[in-house]
Amino acid sequence: MNELAKAIIANSAFAPVANILQAISEADAHAKPSTAAGSAPHSIYDEVWHLAFWQDVTLDWVQGKPTPSPEHAYEGFPTDTKEPWDLLRERFLARTQNAAAIANDTERLEITVACPRPDDPQRSMTVREQLESLAAHNGYHLGRIVLLRQLLGNWPPPDGGDTW
Repeated sequence: MNELAKAIIANSAFAPVANILQAISEADAHAKPSTAAGSAPHSIYDEVWHLAFWQDVTLDWVQGKPTPSPEHAYEGFPTDTKEPWDLLRERFLARTQNAAAIANDTERLEITVACPRPDDPQRSMTVREQLESLAAHNGYHLGRIVLLRQLLGNWPPPDGGDTW
């Protein structure tokens, strides 16, 4: 497994994705912990839904499907949270496996694909660049999830996670 694939699913710059999302109850997934500064703007569920949304867009792009990007950031967060937490988590994790498999297909990494945005409809990147962007985006939001878990007193997960 190359480093790009590891950054998407394995122990690379942070704990493995499956560990970060392990042992989270439905209630904890929907909680928005409070601090002295106020409540968290998003729950773990919201963050994973957002990750799944952008991962699906990225996978569409790297597979040559011209999927439009939303016009506003809030459109990448859920308005309906009826999908059960366990199904959302499993859907996201399954698609991370797909992304990692594409990252390991080194012959495809330098292919240029369209990844349009409202402000740049002609935008393109290589498959590698798009997967690097996905890994960075996932890392950012997974870090938010770790913080939410810490605030909920639910970190580290049973199979381990960075605690320093």
